Amino acid sequence: MSSSKKDLRICNKGHKFYKSSNCRTCPTCELENKPDGGFLSLLSAPARRALVHNGVTSLEELSKFSEKEILKFHGIGPASISTLKSSLEREFVL
Repeated sequence: MSSSKKDLRICNKGHKFYKSSNCRTCPTCELENKPDGGFLSLLSAPARRALVHNGVTSLEELSKFSEKEILKFHGIGPASISTLKSSLEREFVL
C-alpha cells in the first residue's frame, strides 16, 4: 500500500494543516465558514463552495437554475441535489 506524502501548509489566517493534493482549502477555515443554519449548512463543503462560487447563496437564486445546470458545478453530486430539492420544496410549498 502506497501512501502520499503530505506537505505542511499554512493558510492566510495562520492555520497549519497537511495536504497531499494541490487543494489549498484549509480545513479549519472551512469549519469556521460553515453556516449555522439555512440550506447551505446542510451541504458538504465542496457542494457549498460550488454554489457560492456560482453566486448561489439563497434558495431564490437556486430556483433560477435547472437541475442539469446545478449538476455541472464541480462539487455537486446526487446527494447534494437531493438535499437541494428538499430545501426548495420546504421553502416554496404550493
